[in-house]
Amino acid sequence: MTRDRKDVEGALQRKGFRIKEGDHHYHIYYSISGLKSRIFTKTSHSHKEISDDLLSQMAKQCKLTRQQFFNLLDCPLTKDAYEQILAKQVLI
Repeated sequence: MTRDRKDVEGALQRKGFRIKEGDHHYHIYYSISGLKSRIFTKTSHSHKEISDDLLSQMAKQCKLTRQQFFNLLDCPLTKDAYEQILAKQVLI
């Protein structure tokens, strides 16, 4: 299943990721306290759709299972809940 790149990027931004422009759109996670974390993922300028394989890679980069990542994008997983997952993994 593919997803529209702009939809994915918008969902990530609503959950605390910020874009750093370059050859790719780098999405770096900022915690609720406003601190930059080491969690990041990226999307390409050249594709309008994000493939299933790339979505799986993005989930790993965000330290989530594939289902958790889709929940993050689709809103059942809140920013607070995402931070709890990262805190349990001692990533923030």
